[in-house]
Amino acid sequence: MDSQPPANGSTPSSTIGDLVPFYSSYLWNRVASLIPTSGKFTNLYRQTFTKKRHISLPLPLPSDFQCSSANISADTSRIYLVLEEIMADVLSNLHDIQKSLEFWQSRAQGSNARKAYFMVFERGPVAFVDESRKLVRKGFSEEDSAMQHLCQSSSSHMSDRMRVLMELRSSLASFLAQLYVELDKRGEDLLKNPEKSLPSLLVVIDRLFSNLEGSFSHLHAARESDSSIDGSNSMPLVFDRLPGVNEEGSQWTDCELTDAINLVHKNLEKLNSYLSVMVGKHRKPRRMTLYWVRYTCGAVGLSVLSLWLLRHSSLMGSSDIDNWIHDAKEATVSFFSDHVEQPLLAIRDELFDTFRKRHKGVMEAEEVQLTQDSLHRMLRNFCEQSKGEKVSDNATDQEMLEVVMHRYEKELVHPIHNLFSGELARGMLIQVQKLKLDIETAMLELEQILRANEINFAILAALPAFFLSLGLLALLRTWLKQQSSRTRKNCTYLQEATCR
Repeated sequence: MDSQPPANGSTPSSTIGDLVPFYSSYLWNRVASLIPTSGKFTNLYRQTFTKKRHISLPLPLPSDFQCSSANISADTSRIYLVLEEIMADVLSNLHDIQKSLEFWQSRAQGSNARKAYFMVFERGPVAFVDESRKLVRKGFSEEDSAMQHLCQSSSSHMSDRMRVLMELRSSLASFLAQLYVELDKRGEDLLKNPEKSLPSLLVVIDRLFSNLEGSFSHLHAARESDSSIDGSNSMPLVFDRLPGVNEEGSQWTDCELTDAINLVHKNLEKLNSYLSVMVGKHRKPRRMTLYWVRYTCGAVGLSVLSLWLLRHSSLMGSSDIDNWIHDAKEATVSFFSDHVEQPLLAIRDELFDTFRKRHKGVMEAEEVQLTQDSLHRMLRNFCEQSKGEKVSDNATDQEMLEVVMHRYEKELVHPIHNLFSGELARGMLIQVQKLKLDIETAMLELEQILRANEINFAILAALPAFFLSLGLLALLRTWLKQQSSRTRKNCTYLQEATCR
């Protein structure tokens, strides 16, 4: 409780010098109570920025078994929380072990060259120096054995870690399965008769911890016998044991239950500490260690680039960067003008000119009609003169042209004579007129096709700019979605941290 200021008149003999330190201490305590402590900051950091613990398996207890129920004792609630913590911690450790085991298995299945690359370049700069020194020394002393020795060392390095991780995984999985089975057996009894079921459950948990200690002791003994294993001098795991209590005898007292629950919680902390050490020694390398060569090259390149930029910057009295920025700006503006703005304006002008000048063309329909009328009159006059009678108004150009061709064939019997005194020259001129009409008709149809496709050509010319704009919009949309999703996640994390 915070100290309260004295009431008026409570210290009549106190002086001003005595009151100043008292009130200063009181105000400081009030201000300090409003400031979050380092533990609060740590909890907030963990809740906000660290990974969430993986959801554990549900305990095999009755559905109405809740810690907040009024008919459940405080010891039962505490053992329920401890069981949940055991499930969550063991599953989290199994998850970490499985990830590291999968990594070592994937590396062990690689080729010898891949294993050698891992030993030299993916274990950090210290291992790089050591392995390079060994390779150089063995390369001078023994021929064709350096790479073989490196591959054997890599295989031994990976197989040892896989063996330890698989034994840890097997022991933890067996411990968790046995605990789950025991809870499944005692679920109803814990709810109906907790006074008798809790001691037996605590004794079972103590026995399971003892079995787990035995399995880990075998692993520790194997690691002690193998002097080639790095970090083999780790201390073995020793759990605390429950004192000799008769399980079938009288009920446990509250103090004994509390001590047993605290002992289980203490053993769980020891298990987590031991696993953190063991898994830390045999886990997969961190990302910084795996890719230290890339990061080093990137850092060196960034440093060289920074020095180069500093050398050409205005800080060193150089105007190169300013000139480059100006040239890049002009090049960008020129590119936009030549490849975006001007093509779009040209497409716009073509689209409008297509509709404005649609009535104009190289060959007009009136010219074709004049040529056709002239040919019709020439055919009619030729037929009337050759037959000596008037041609019917219903006669088509094709019928009259047949008459002309029939007379033309007769005239070709004596071409020289009929060229000067017959109708041969006139028939040839009619055929020239017919050829002219066919050419003009074909040109008119071709121009109509071109006019009909001018819009298509304009749209095709606009497609590159359209696709460029569409791609930029798609990139912008993807970026905005990513930013919004990150913002929502951050807000969710902050809300959860605040609620907690």
